[in-house]
Amino acid sequence: MKKRKLHIATESGIRRGRTADIYFSRAVKVLKRTGGSKRVKAEFAVKGLPEGYTWAVAAGLEECLSVLEGIDVDVRALSEGTVIRPLEPVMTIEGNYTDFAVMETALLGFLSQASGVATKAARLRIAAGNRTLISFGARRMHPAIAPMIERSAFIGGCDGVSTVAGAELLGIEPSGTMPHSLVILSGGIEKAVLDFDMTIDRSVNRIALVDTFGDEKFEALVACEALGGALKGIRLDTPGSRRGNIADIVREVRWELDMRGFSDVGILVSGGLDEPDLLDLRDAVDGFGVGTCLSAARVLDFSMDIVEVEGRLESKRGKMSGEKMLLRCAECGEDSVVPAGIKVDEPCECGGKVHALNVGYMKGGAIKRRLPSAVEIRKHVLKGIESLESEAAGHPCSCR
Repeated sequence: MKKRKLHIATESGIRRGRTADIYFSRAVKVLKRTGGSKRVKAEFAVKGLPEGYTWAVAAGLEECLSVLEGIDVDVRALSEGTVIRPLEPVMTIEGNYTDFAVMETALLGFLSQASGVATKAARLRIAAGNRTLISFGARRMHPAIAPMIERSAFIGGCDGVSTVAGAELLGIEPSGTMPHSLVILSGGIEKAVLDFDMTIDRSVNRIALVDTFGDEKFEALVACEALGGALKGIRLDTPGSRRGNIADIVREVRWELDMRGFSDVGILVSGGLDEPDLLDLRDAVDGFGVGTCLSAARVLDFSMDIVEVEGRLESKRGKMSGEKMLLRCAECGEDSVVPAGIKVDEPCECGGKVHALNVGYMKGGAIKRRLPSAVEIRKHVLKGIESLESEAAGHPCSCR
């Protein structure tokens, strides 16, 4: 009997171009036979943004550099976590085209999906305000890419992630509460929280899931009375079929907890949430677990285009030739795209200092710049979105 396998590509397969669109491999074969390969500059940018977005967060650079390492190319790029807009140069590769052609599919995939998740996480971060935001979305995607989903969600602004592999990649502890299955197999919320408390390390917050068998308010009170001061919070994961108005349920639960002396017990809400829900609930809860809308975030439509051939300006129609760089004002955040290499010495119209954001990361296939940690990238994102108003629930970004 044939041994069944997971339907996934291996790292070595990706590096060898096994996930490349076939026409790249065929083009390489033709160019090598005819001696037509030339040194080019190829530029990666987003053509447009989904769902009316006016900004996005660039992510996926670390994986791009990983598969290009050892290939004789130079790479200049924006720092991972930079806020971007359409047609801004995110990454440029310079080298012999046939050396990196079969990597195009993978490079676009790295940038497109990681940036899509990071962008959604940043928008959710804005909508959540200062409330805790946890990524619960790994179960909605193929497990092979769970670590990438979790990393992108974290750098985009989530405070924590739920999977073990994702947390290990980030160097943090995984976040989670308890599943409905524990409550069901324990016979109810009281025994479930008591058994959890007796079994799980004290460093793990005691957060009870309170909607398995009964009314959220009554299960919450049972959990509070069972654990007393040891209970850190409760989680409402009420299914849509029974939810009604979740804001009213939250307010009712909060009132009853406060009236009985459990004002220190926080409320975490999960279950099909998106930006409008976070905006509506953030003043009434302490945190959110967000899943499907995050892990299934719309990818960003990146493309790679040749813009120079053997030093000559050259590109296909509809594209502007020549390597470009992104300038940004440190004061007002205004962007401009200019030809690469020009001297930046004029201040912005607002008087602020203008910086070129594209920097060299790779020379001849060797990484020449320290890559920041996920924690550092997350700080970069949070700083970058400080001035951006949430576009959720029909409120467009007002900064542009």
